[in-house]
Amino acid sequence: MTRTFISCLGTETNTFSPIPTGLATYQATMLHRGDATEHPATFYSGPLHVWRRLAEARGDTVLEGLATFAEPAGPTTQAVYESFRDELLGQIRAALPLDIVLVNLHGAMVAMGEDDCEGDILERIRAIVGPDVVIGAELDLHCHVTPRMVRNATALVIYKRYPHIDAQERAGELFAICVDAAEGRTRPVTAVAPLHMVGIFGTTSEPLAGFVGRMEALEGRDGILSVSFGHGFPYGDVADVGANMLVIADGDLAAATALAEHLGREVWAMREAIASRRLALDPALDAALAHDGRPVVLADVADNAGGGAPSDSTFVLRRILERGITEVASGLYWDPVAVRFCIEAGEGATFDLRLGGKTGPSSGDPLDLRVTVRRTVHGAHQTFGPSTNPLGDLVWVSIDGDIDLVLNTTRVQTFHPDAFTQLGIDLGRKRLVIVKSMHHFHAGFAPIASKVIHVAGPGALPSDYAAMAFTKRTGPFWPAVADAHGPDGPRVTFRSTDPG
Repeated sequence: MTRTFISCLGTETNTFSPIPTGLATYQATMLHRGDATEHPATFYSGPLHVWRRLAEARGDTVLEGLATFAEPAGPTTQAVYESFRDELLGQIRAALPLDIVLVNLHGAMVAMGEDDCEGDILERIRAIVGPDVVIGAELDLHCHVTPRMVRNATALVIYKRYPHIDAQERAGELFAICVDAAEGRTRPVTAVAPLHMVGIFGTTSEPLAGFVGRMEALEGRDGILSVSFGHGFPYGDVADVGANMLVIADGDLAAATALAEHLGREVWAMREAIASRRLALDPALDAALAHDGRPVVLADVADNAGGGAPSDSTFVLRRILERGITEVASGLYWDPVAVRFCIEAGEGATFDLRLGGKTGPSSGDPLDLRVTVRRTVHGAHQTFGPSTNPLGDLVWVSIDGDIDLVLNTTRVQTFHPDAFTQLGIDLGRKRLVIVKSMHHFHAGFAPIASKVIHVAGPGALPSDYAAMAFTKRTGPFWPAVADAHGPDGPRVTFRSTDPG
């Protein structure tokens, strides 16, 4: 009978974010100690639910450890990181002997004193369980892939889609690879080709949507176990920032290398075509107002909490008010103080409220508004893929001009229309719906939008990736350097140890 340990520890770290990541942020997002699968699945805990279900269906023994995740922000404090890491390692020691260890990580977690948290975690797990135990890690698509991670994991599987609607599907993929390896049917080996690209790339449109389909079609054929395109996280100032092509093959490192390089060259060739298309604030508003259809959904990408932004910026809303634009819905504004005032005032109350602009310069200045509280919901949730995710307390306020704003107490990006509609807001009546998100909103909002526009406004997440203030990356990268690879294109530069 196989003994499988499952756990989760991670966050996506924006090293430029003004928001520190400490214990309270993990507690507010997700913190379970051995019982995550006894609670409803969220985006972060969903993989553990998949692993438990699949393992128990086989009659295996499942041992569940720490499961914690923090909404993206700045680096995790050293004490909190080391406390969580050591708690997880202690649980693994106590669970020995083990056949498989499965961890849901992120890939772009940075702590004070440790730039490669995932590499550190995997290296320490390997030291405890020894060379023969299978270690599998699931990673977010916006991960940094490091040699230390690859050297210590049996298999790394990365989300294939952005929006990340396939986290549970990838969990199943990783489970199958690890079970086959533990039972001696396969010998996974990994090759990684860095792509020298920094940016954000959505998978909902061509040519990248078709490329993802081709990646999937390659798996399970000719000894190829898994293919991953890690997009990288451009807001992490670490040595390994950037995109990577990762291929896992069954014992054939040459085949993994050849395919990683071939696919890497494909991505490199389409880099201009897959780059994010964003409009500056006023041109975006002009394009939205010129469109004959409603609603037009505008993504305020610079204030995406999912990338470490505060989600309380006022730049877009201020410009809408200055231009006299009407019939607007906008959210989510992370403003616990404003939410408290609204709840205390009560539904139906009209009063003066200071909104947003509380975190720092990247949030803009607060707006002083005359608002009417329309509805409040305590302990609200929103949909993302197959899971529901907490919003905290939710408040709908309206201001003159048929402008509806949604405020909440849990800092999180806007995933789904139900963040608005559960309050009673009819998005179909709006000219503009403005969501504080970079691309995850697309899964929920594209079906109701007559047009989608990404806005490169001011805020914590700039859109000029060529100008990122990296201090730790060495070597050229696109778009700062047009031909960052030279004539040979992407090459595999690190691999797992060939098991021979």
